[in-house]
Amino acid sequence: MIRSILYATDLGLYAPYVLQHALAMTRAFKADLYVVHAVEPLGLFAESVLKTYLDEAVLTEIRTNGLSGVLASIEQRVFEGFRDEMGDAQHDMELVRAVRVVQGDPPQVILAEAQRYDVDLLVVGSHSSHNAALDIPLGRTAARLVQLAEVPVYLVPMLQHRTRAEI
Repeated sequence: MIRSILYATDLGLYAPYVLQHALAMTRAFKADLYVVHAVEPLGLFAESVLKTYLDEAVLTEIRTNGLSGVLASIEQRVFEGFRDEMGDAQHDMELVRAVRVVQGDPPQVILAEAQRYDVDLLVVGSHSSHNAALDIPLGRTAARLVQLAEVPVYLVPMLQHRTRAEI
């Protein structure tokens, strides 16, 4: 029985398409829907650039207070984006129990949020919208989730941008 679903979004071009699948499943099972977006940590290059221009006290302040403010702002924009995207189907917003934006490695963040909310199903796109390579069958995050998830993973294929000859 599916009582709760976690939709992991990359906020990319195909996110609305994957969201529609998550909402359809949520309605079909009369489940609760949780949404998560993982923000990857700054890379070594970005960290070194910041260290060049900012002292350690300022960097620490940015890492603690600044980052939490940025993540909260992204959460609010994600929630507002869902509301705008749903248009006439505003009643679907009632299905969304929480929207979280968390910094970390996407597969690890998604699995941790799945445990946090004790969900019964994960809904994700098969590839990241940002860099969907047509020559690989599954994106890195989707592959890791299929390997490590303790609940079923519903993969939404990102094939709508391919031609028949490429399939």
